[in-house]
Amino acid sequence: MTPQSTPRDELPNPWDPMLRFLRSAGFRFALLFAVVFSAAAAGFAFVLWFATAGSLDRQTDAALRTDALGLMERWREGGPGAVADAIAERLAADVENHAIYMLLDPQGRRVAGNLDRWPASVGQGPDGPWSFAFVAREGTSVEARIYAINLDDYRLIAGRDIEEKQRLRDTLAEGIAWSAIAASLFAFLGAAVLRRALANRLRPATRTAEAIAAGDLSRRVPSSGRADEFDRLGESMNTMLDRIDRLMEGVRGVSDSIAHDLRTPIARARAKLEEALADTSEPGALRAAIEQAIADLDHITRVFGALLRIAEAEAGARRAAFATLDLAAVLADVAEFYGAVAESRGQALETDLPERLDLVGDRELLAQAVGNLIDNALKFTPPGGRVLLSARILAREGVEVSVADSGPGLPLEDRARAGERFFRADASRGTPGSGLGLSLVRAVAHLHGGDLLLDDAEPGREPPGLRASLRLGTA
Repeated sequence: MTPQSTPRDELPNPWDPMLRFLRSAGFRFALLFAVVFSAAAAGFAFVLWFATAGSLDRQTDAALRTDALGLMERWREGGPGAVADAIAERLAADVENHAIYMLLDPQGRRVAGNLDRWPASVGQGPDGPWSFAFVAREGTSVEARIYAINLDDYRLIAGRDIEEKQRLRDTLAEGIAWSAIAASLFAFLGAAVLRRALANRLRPATRTAEAIAAGDLSRRVPSSGRADEFDRLGESMNTMLDRIDRLMEGVRGVSDSIAHDLRTPIARARAKLEEALADTSEPGALRAAIEQAIADLDHITRVFGALLRIAEAEAGARRAAFATLDLAAVLADVAEFYGAVAESRGQALETDLPERLDLVGDRELLAQAVGNLIDNALKFTPPGGRVLLSARILAREGVEVSVADSGPGLPLEDRARAGERFFRADASRGTPGSGLGLSLVRAVAHLHGGDLLLDDAEPGREPPGLRASLRLGTA
């Protein structure tokens, strides 16, 4: 049996680890740090050079310019003889032997100075009277900074020996070069440390994401306790994971509830139809079975319709229908519709609404959500009871719509689950419904940037009643 050969395209690329490293965010941040650090070091070196070597050059030029102006003044006062005397005085006073002078007559003969001959490049460069040149002084060639002056037919140069300053400049340049090498090493070392620190801080989030992808939805990003950007990122991820976990639990709960709650009407409809099919002698029984089956199917359709509306609200699909509306008018219409229902049951539906309540939202969903709250209140309020629909603007931006009844209320342990799909408290299992009313209300509240709050309508009274408060944002 011959071993299977691996296609060339499927062979591992030895450069893949290096390519992944170069494309990583950690490498880019580290490279950015190295570039910024190197640029700062280069700027520091430039400032140091400008403040030292540049300062020495500027001082030399300033001294030469002052010296040349002094010699020109002596020329105006006494001519060539006065200039020659001034040069002799200056050379005699030059203890460090840095001064360079030369005065030539119209015939090119040296009148005064310490140079052997006139430098060939002086006065011929692009800098005009200024130049750098190697000059012969006492049989020795030295580098000098020269300033040339024409005094009628005479020519004069004043200069300074800059070899010592050049040696200082070379020493400074060498020091800056070594400093640049050290700064580069520190930059790359700091970049490596930064990349490792960044990778270490991101590693918990990465491992948590990998565990979640592998199916462990219980994993969460641990906090370092520093309350920095990475901890805030971890908190955001944990909040997102908690939300996903709740949604997954909701999906599983909805699946179980659909299977449980819809099985009964489907089985009942099927049994009625089979019974009617077996006994076809009585048309009335067949008609009653068909009507019951239609009613059961209508109930199933309503359940699925409610689930679809809840899904649309939770997904934000209805935001496209948002528009500016007068919520007070919408509440008045809903109260008028349910007022007749309350009157037929011997109940009182009262309202406490402002004249106008502007809001941006979905008119149809808001009306249905408030209708669900009123319908629940009427179901659990005994004959002769009272239901109050009220609305107000909150101190902080937002609107609150409340429905309070005089019924038995809702135990604390049931309030936390009241917005879950298909949840029904023990006291409500004998009343018609599917357990989706408050789920839709809560989804509509979240769609409008708010929430649903449940508490006692009249604390301390028995029974306390229930107040359902629908809080909505203004946008």
